[in-house]
Amino acid sequence: MPRKDSFGPAAREPEYMQTTTAAVETAAATAPKARLPLLDVLRGVAILGTLGTNIWIFASAHGEAEPLVGSASNDGSVLGAVFEMLTNGKFLSMLTVLFGVGLAIQYRSAEKRGRRWPGRYHLRALFLFAEGTVHFVLIFAWDVLMGYAVTAIVVAWMLRRSQRAQHAVMWTALGLHLTIIGLMTTAMFAGPGVDPQPDPEIEALYASGSWLEQVQFRLDNALAFRIEPVVTFPLLVFLFMLGVRLFRSGAFGDDAAGSRIRRRLLGWGLGIGLPLNLALMVGPEELFFLERYVAAPVVMLGYIGLVGLVVEHARRGIVMSAFQSLGRTALSGYILQNLLASALCYGWGLGLAARFDSSPWLVVSLWIGISAVLLVGSSLWLRRFTTGPAEMLQKAVLR
Repeated sequence: MPRKDSFGPAAREPEYMQTTTAAVETAAATAPKARLPLLDVLRGVAILGTLGTNIWIFASAHGEAEPLVGSASNDGSVLGAVFEMLTNGKFLSMLTVLFGVGLAIQYRSAEKRGRRWPGRYHLRALFLFAEGTVHFVLIFAWDVLMGYAVTAIVVAWMLRRSQRAQHAVMWTALGLHLTIIGLMTTAMFAGPGVDPQPDPEIEALYASGSWLEQVQFRLDNALAFRIEPVVTFPLLVFLFMLGVRLFRSGAFGDDAAGSRIRRRLLGWGLGIGLPLNLALMVGPEELFFLERYVAAPVVMLGYIGLVGLVVEHARRGIVMSAFQSLGRTALSGYILQNLLASALCYGWGLGLAARFDSSPWLVVSLWIGISAVLLVGSSLWLRRFTTGPAEMLQKAVLR
């Protein structure tokens, strides 16, 4: 997925969540001034989209444990169903694809400079794993960074292999993923069924427990909380490599070829993905895995095409600049949104989840409020600095 070099922003970004690398900066020097800032905008959209999914977890009575004892995707309301249809699994898939794009950019940069690959990239991936571990323990049990770090190491090694080998691994990973999800869905139908029951101890932990008590709870249940990246590892590999293929095909380029690819993504992604997603949503609860891990990635491709269409035709203004800024500070934004949601919802902070009994309007208000903080905050931050604080730390450690 001829190569075009006018991708991404002109400002510097983190190595592992980059939309700007040496390759992109070199391209920017010769590119026209009016470029399509698509990669930054997509990353900003993905960050706010993951918040739209995770905010239901923060606002639920069981907090982070809700996916283990019930369903945190929505509260059964119409508003919750709309949120689920628009966000559940879609933006996590988008963020995963964009990680693959960043990996492809780094590989191209190393290739142009004649550097050995993967070289020091594995150190960056290991540092990302360490950051994800800290994030998991201290802030949010459903961290994605650890899984991305492991996947990045595998895919980085694959980029040295032939195109035939890469394609074989990519499609084999997809086949394995579909097999796993199919077996899990079959087991759900064949099993006795699970009737989620409230757990007063867990509810008390998130309603009035201390921050240290929640840290200990994550550590005590680490295997259960880390199950998603293990089960979906083949999907992560596929989406990473899909990101590489899309980048190499010119899907993010500011030209007619890139626009055509994005329009095809829009048509196929939304034309097939949305009806499939809706059908799975209204079906039995046992179809949840198919909805989140099969239909959602298809819809995600449509979202990429839709955002590309908007960016292509919209006038650049405050809103687009804000999404670009968030995209340029994506790692910091991801960590901050989870920290803010925890402080607002859990008992060691304001305790809004217990106080308002997980009201869907609370969820919407939290999502809008935190999103505004991220968009405005990242814009103000980049007036003085070139990248986010978490990204600065990575650069300082690996310099």
